[in-house]
Amino acid sequence: MNDSDILQIINTEDKDEIESLFARARKVRETHYGKSVYLRGLMEITNYCKNDCYYCGLRCSNSKLERFRLSQKEILDCCRTGNELGLKTFVIQGGEDPWFTGERITEIVSAIRNEFPDHAITLSMGERSRADYELFFRAGVNRYLLRHETASQTHYAKLHPSSQTIANRKQCLWSLKEIGYQVGAGFMVGSPGQNAECLLEDIHFLQELQPQMAGIGPFLPQKDTPFGSHPKGSLTLSLKMIALARILLPGALIPATTAMGTITPNGRELALNAGANVVMPNLSPALAKKLYIIYDNKASGGDIAASNLAAVKEAIIKAGYLPDMARGDALVK
Repeated sequence: MNDSDILQIINTEDKDEIESLFARARKVRETHYGKSVYLRGLMEITNYCKNDCYYCGLRCSNSKLERFRLSQKEILDCCRTGNELGLKTFVIQGGEDPWFTGERITEIVSAIRNEFPDHAITLSMGERSRADYELFFRAGVNRYLLRHETASQTHYAKLHPSSQTIANRKQCLWSLKEIGYQVGAGFMVGSPGQNAECLLEDIHFLQELQPQMAGIGPFLPQKDTPFGSHPKGSLTLSLKMIALARILLPGALIPATTAMGTITPNGRELALNAGANVVMPNLSPALAKKLYIIYDNKASGGDIAASNLAAVKEAIIKAGYLPDMARGDALVK
């Protein structure tokens, strides 16, 4: 696809054209991954964050949010629960919490790796120094998720204070690739100030980076942020961007995100039908799920919760796919 083709897809409202896009994405996904949908166990370990992103409920200036941190024992208990359920990948996610120093995270990762030597460990703990990333990798982390949120420097500045830059975020992603991680990038769809050219720039960045994972989902407002009254992102446009990512990054792993399951009850199934092939049921303790408020009305129960894994699998099967409990490493190197 050239830029004109991509912009046409972004802007089109023609239902036949959109369905044709989804069908093409499904064919590409099935050529590379068949009908498999890989299951990961997600755990949210802290909602403290030093950053002040204008769209995120975890932002440091949100004084209305009750904060929490999981202990190493609680994190290991989540992993044990996931292992008992048959999950072979742990995804550890949190705000950029200064309490979780490089040494503390390394200690936690080492404990997980010691108890679960064959599992994949994924971290999503934000921008860190290269030295920290190297520590985590040596301790046994296989994958790192760091959504770039928007590749446009101008747009990035509208969503973040000046202390945060897209240049640093991109450099973190390049450093992660150089170290040897399976890397995940990605972006919000419909965030304030975004236009078609911003989305085109996001696609260009993904093509340049060639990440092993690409997380894409709609912007969803959180009432205690500066963008609390901004309308949520478009479901259809989010699905189109997932499909474009699948076609242009055929070997990548693309999650049907919690945001997709929040914007509409069958959002994850729709994402699978647009080319996604990963679902991450939530292993977090109930209080952590309740307080990890990136956006409002976040789906965390029902077939989002790992405790209801049978329902997660049933939803995947009903959508026409096969739940796969394997590690599910990306095809792209």
